[in-house]
Amino acid sequence: MLRKLAALIAAVAVVSLSGCGYNDLQRQDEGIKGAWSEVVNQYQRRADLVPNLVNTVKGYAAQEADVLKSVTEARANVGAIKATPELVNDPAAFAKFQAAQSQLTSALSRLLVVAENYPNLKSDALFRDLQSQLEGTENRIAVARRDYIEAVRAYNTELKTFPGMLWAAIVFRSNKPMAEFTAGEAAQTAPKVKF
Repeated sequence: MLRKLAALIAAVAVVSLSGCGYNDLQRQDEGIKGAWSEVVNQYQRRADLVPNLVNTVKGYAAQEADVLKSVTEARANVGAIKATPELVNDPAAFAKFQAAQSQLTSALSRLLVVAENYPNLKSDALFRDLQSQLEGTENRIAVARRDYIEAVRAYNTELKTFPGMLWAAIVFRSNKPMAEFTAGEAAQTAPKVKF
């Protein structure tokens, strides 16, 4: 009788613990994929603005061909990388994607610096509209990055705490990579103010 009671208690414990935390980890894993998809979505929005911005600047600053070429090449590099939610599971592909995005950010910064030298361009309504959209997109990218980082942090924390650590040993073998969104050279240099 005591053996049957012990077996019953063990069976109830196994059934109770079998779902404990597993569904949370699955939800968080899907949350990471969703957050990453939003980061990619905002990067794509920025990439879609680039051709219009380049064409607008081209009309005013034809002599700045090297800057326009670098922006166009950076955008092409971004477009060449297939960004899927599974990208976060491949560290090499993830690093390549991040490098391409950093290159585009840097090229866009140089383009906007060039635009400062052309007062007619700065006063052009289309350029101002595109610049405003680009600024809004950069803000959206920052929010999407923050949400992704928070989703990864919650998932990785769950894997390191009980009962998630049990599932980490059995099913979820590794942490998700924490993205290192680095600022470009232009963002790390203080602007020079002239009066």
